[in-house]
Amino acid sequence: MDYSINDVIGELKLLATLDHFTKLSHFGIEDSKALGVKIPLIRQLAKKIGKNHDLALKLWNTEVHEARLLASMIESPELVTEKQFDKWVSDFDSWDICDQCCGLLGNTQFALQKIDEYSTRSEEFVKRTAFVLMCEQAVHHKDVENELFYYFLGIIEREACDNRNFVRKAVNWALRQIGKRNEVLRLRAIETAENIIKQESKSARWIANDALRELKNEKVIERLNRK
Repeated sequence: MDYSINDVIGELKLLATLDHFTKLSHFGIEDSKALGVKIPLIRQLAKKIGKNHDLALKLWNTEVHEARLLASMIESPELVTEKQFDKWVSDFDSWDICDQCCGLLGNTQFALQKIDEYSTRSEEFVKRTAFVLMCEQAVHHKDVENELFYYFLGIIEREACDNRNFVRKAVNWALRQIGKRNEVLRLRAIETAENIIKQESKSARWIANDALRELKNEKVIERLNRK
């Protein structure tokens, strides 16, 4: 079945509930252009539609929150242009759209260069993107050598002083995910965290101490030793 933009927006509206809409702001999600559709239902719709580059672009341009989430699910990473990559990221206005889209963007040819570029940007969600893309590399790209993550850890240490909520949480997340990749990286991530504590900023201390709790956890160490 060929889906028109009106068909899809109509389906999203049917899936929306007031109950879910009222929960969005509680979870720190921008709701001014949201309908109130649960993520599992959007994923089901994405599966029904299948990959569709043109429809993804049209959905994104509606500015409807759930339409943009859906766009990221039906887009093909190999068809994403650098202009589209930058445009979508510049439009991020919430942590969930950032994190969801990074599942797509992390598989494009531009992901690594954008980590570098975005890590120093001033916009909160653009900068968050850099560190969520690091998480994507750490969790889903099993064949990447440790040297790339050593480089990422340097960026993490450099940017740990950013006290904005959605940035510091992503920096912390990236530090933990890199450290859980293998034992060598766990030790390097601990070393990075210990360096971050020395920065003596509130954000740096939180990022480092939270990461150290997980990276020194016996269950994490046991799991890595079993690999």
